[in-house]
Amino acid sequence: MVRLREFDEQKALEAAMHLFWEKGYEATSLSDLTAKMGIQRPSIYSAFGDKKQLFETALRKYAQLHASRVRSQLHKVPSVKEAFRSFFKGVVAKEYEEDLNRGCFCINTMVELAPHDTKFEILTREHQMYLSAIFQEAIEEGIRSGEINKDTNATALAQTLVVALIGLTVMMKSRPERSFVDNSVETTLALIK
Repeated sequence: MVRLREFDEQKALEAAMHLFWEKGYEATSLSDLTAKMGIQRPSIYSAFGDKKQLFETALRKYAQLHASRVRSQLHKVPSVKEAFRSFFKGVVAKEYEEDLNRGCFCINTMVELAPHDTKFEILTREHQMYLSAIFQEAIEEGIRSGEINKDTNATALAQTLVVALIGLTVMMKSRPERSFVDNSVETTLALIK
């Protein structure tokens, strides 16, 4: 008779996601995972595979949730320019307000693992491209509504905003002077004409 799992897989995965997000892949031990997830090693292996497979599953879950949140944030405000302003300002504010400066799990993975692991290079690049598509969708809406110049290259602008977001997120790890960051964000947002 097959034993039913005696734990909530989604809650355990979410706990693992937050731990990996906070500590990264290398610094997270299996002991850390069992403590945070509230399950034993055999249950982790049975439900998620090894540590790397669990990390990949957690990263995919995060990427899906993150992309959904970004899309939602860009649709909260009728003005595309104001939506991007609110989004970028929100990224900055969150990093300064929280004690735990985690940044973006995908971007952290891009820095930690992508240079050494093709799978994570591809996964993080996919997330970058998905964010670019979300940004491009919003920019094209702004072009259609007349809020953004019709000569704007929506693809190039979206990609530039993704690069700016990645740079901003990585830089926030060092808690730079707020004025330095605010000036950079304003200059980035000025690209949306």
